[in-house]
Amino acid sequence: MAAIITEKFRTHNAKQFKEDFGESASSTYIFIGRSHSWADDTSPPVPVNGTSEEMDSFSDMLSMKKVSTADVSHALTRYDWTTGTNYDEYAHDISSTETSSGTSANNLFSSKFYVITDDYNVYKCLRTGRNSSGAVVASTVKPTGTSATDLVYTSDTGAAAGYIWKYMYTVSAADTIKYVTSDFIPVKSLGAKTAVAGTGTNGQLGSTATNDSSSLWDVENSATAGAIYHVRVDNGGSGYTPGTYNTVAIDGDGSGATCSVTVGGGGAITSVSVTTSAYGSGYNRASIDVASISGIGSGSSAVLTPIISPMNGHGADPVEELGGNYVIVNSRFEFNEGSGDFPTDNDFRRIGLLQDPFTAGTTTVATATTLGAYYKMTLSSVSGLSVDDTILNASSDGNGVAVSRIISINGSVVSHQPIANNDGGYVNFAQNDTVFKGGATIGNADTIDSTFPEVERFTGNILYIENRGAVTRASDQIEDIKLIIEM
Repeated sequence: MAAIITEKFRTHNAKQFKEDFGESASSTYIFIGRSHSWADDTSPPVPVNGTSEEMDSFSDMLSMKKVSTADVSHALTRYDWTTGTNYDEYAHDISSTETSSGTSANNLFSSKFYVITDDYNVYKCLRTGRNSSGAVVASTVKPTGTSATDLVYTSDTGAAAGYIWKYMYTVSAADTIKYVTSDFIPVKSLGAKTAVAGTGTNGQLGSTATNDSSSLWDVENSATAGAIYHVRVDNGGSGYTPGTYNTVAIDGDGSGATCSVTVGGGGAITSVSVTTSAYGSGYNRASIDVASISGIGSGSSAVLTPIISPMNGHGADPVEELGGNYVIVNSRFEFNEGSGDFPTDNDFRRIGLLQDPFTAGTTTVATATTLGAYYKMTLSSVSGLSVDDTILNASSDGNGVAVSRIISINGSVVSHQPIANNDGGYVNFAQNDTVFKGGATIGNADTIDSTFPEVERFTGNILYIENRGAVTRASDQIEDIKLIIEM
């Protein structure tokens, strides 16, 4: 059976995933875990997609912070504009048989058809620069300007006809800090032309549009459905009369688009330029009847392909148009926030997403901003103890014995994480238990903090796991975490 999953399906899944963070019935947390070392701490193991990895992640969870809609964005692969680089032009028909112009990609969203400049402006390439022979030349002039309506024409070195760029949006300073990485940039759609009635926000599925007074809103509103900005010369043919033929009609189910066709001295069509401000509208199918061009002669074999705009026009929906099927989740762990839910005297090596865990001792989905997944107790003595030490309520391990790894020490208060004992069970310390380390007595468990853990262990769905090298925390340190999830 011949079938495909389309890029729109992937983007749809990304939108649904992003929306889930704002649903009242759902709570998703970024968690950190694993304070103890890997077998090789310089080379963390690749997570295994299975139950065993889930259980390991549950057992060594340390702390977690709730993710809000303000912490999530669609994302694109980052392509920085750099002089001397061949970029691809947008085309509706890129495939294995019609590869992209600049990089020979066989899929539009694998091609470099958009860029971000050092001004954090994002532009879509509507036409690559070409030399007199029709070969793609490198971009040498940075696109500039933020007009919602005007295209950006550049005079690139070696180009008989330079690049044409379409301004899409500007990444705000706040979003730059929050979401931009060396490999990804954020993208969003406001829904000025694409949103439908609903209860959501910011142009997401089933939502109304929100005018944020940005240039993006103007770009979306200015998009023209079915406009044609470029005609590709797939075959110049032969035997045509040299010259430039203006106001050539572009045929199809739309109207208003015209172009200029240039025939070189050898009798082949060398270039086609869409008439400025005569881009037309409403085209879903388009063609040019070369034989009907007045005066062009009786040549043959020319193939000209008008490039069809995406649904609703260029700029109407940047998420859909640019392939926003990645989602960035950002969270900042600030000092020991949550009244100590995030200990600062230990490190962590695992990051993940946990959906719908229960509040400790309940079957109610947790909603607190931060949660500690470890236990706490007050010891009569902490002499000789350090983080990551193993403590027991017996002189040696055995069935039914409480075994824990120390997560944090704050005065006489010890935060700890249960470890499976010899029979595979997790046993908590009880008040007045004698605490041992390596067979030596440390002191007594004077009090057990019944408010910890704050989350019911082994509840919720783990959606994402990432193993890292050690991230050392400190009392004056903030960790900025960015998770990139591909749909």
